[in-house]
Amino acid sequence: MPFSPRIQARGIQLLLGRVMSRVHKDLRFGEIPKRTEVLRVETGAGPVACTVYRPPATAEAPAPVYVNFHGGGFVVARPDQDDHICRYIAAKAGCVVVNVDYAVAPQQPYPTAVTQAYDVTAWIVENGAAHDWDGSRLAVGGHSAGANLAAAVCRTARDRGGFTPLLQILDSAPLDQVADPATKRSPIAKPLLTPQLMRIFTAAYVPDPADRAHPLVSPGLADDLAALPPALVVAGEHDRLRDEGEAYAKALEAAGVPVTLRVFPGVDHYFTHTGPVPAGKEAVELMAASLRTALSTH
Repeated sequence: MPFSPRIQARGIQLLLGRVMSRVHKDLRFGEIPKRTEVLRVETGAGPVACTVYRPPATAEAPAPVYVNFHGGGFVVARPDQDDHICRYIAAKAGCVVVNVDYAVAPQQPYPTAVTQAYDVTAWIVENGAAHDWDGSRLAVGGHSAGANLAAAVCRTARDRGGFTPLLQILDSAPLDQVADPATKRSPIAKPLLTPQLMRIFTAAYVPDPADRAHPLVSPGLADDLAALPPALVVAGEHDRLRDEGEAYAKALEAAGVPVTLRVFPGVDHYFTHTGPVPAGKEAVELMAASLRTALSTH
């Protein structure tokens, strides 16, 4: 008798979580000092710990803000895997970076992570004066599952009308949770993401198949994309998720949203964490430069 998706997801957390979130040693930007603090934010789906990365003392004050959501298939809760990205962006984009430790499945399935991601972002917008950042100049982004959450935050913000991120960064994003993962092709024989692993992630995060087409779960299936924030979409040539990232970028552009799409050749899913190092560094540098531009023009 096969194990349930919930048990399989717990097995991934316990046995593979640390391996899955490992970052290539040469992508760690260790030469950049880490100035951090931890805040606890109350949300409609429980409290969330957030690590705040501060820019150098020479940066403008109050600095703009970038809200980061880590990856891990909605199952692995290791926000520290994005330390290298958060540290680099804080230093090079001159902004405060808030790295969000949202709840993961199967313990907390959809919509918990979406609720927490939006509520934390709204809190950041509203509480800048107390924490020495400018919540009116804010961007959001994420990596893999975190990119999906960033897209959901942007959609919710548009629909509620409370705030408008100046940029969304979608790196290696899963944007279609309905399609069978076996139909998501890669040009290489053994890509990082296997169909079985992707099925476990989806089943744990969204147990009810009826929810999987919801725009907050599958942003790539939505047809009302107008008035969403400008986007930087990053994908790897060999990633099974490349096609849906490219399709979402084109759909955003068709809806009048400014989009920069970069497909990095010869790399697989999550290359900003696992390498190859030159491509990973180039992508992180692109994120920082895009944020500096977006956050400094308002």
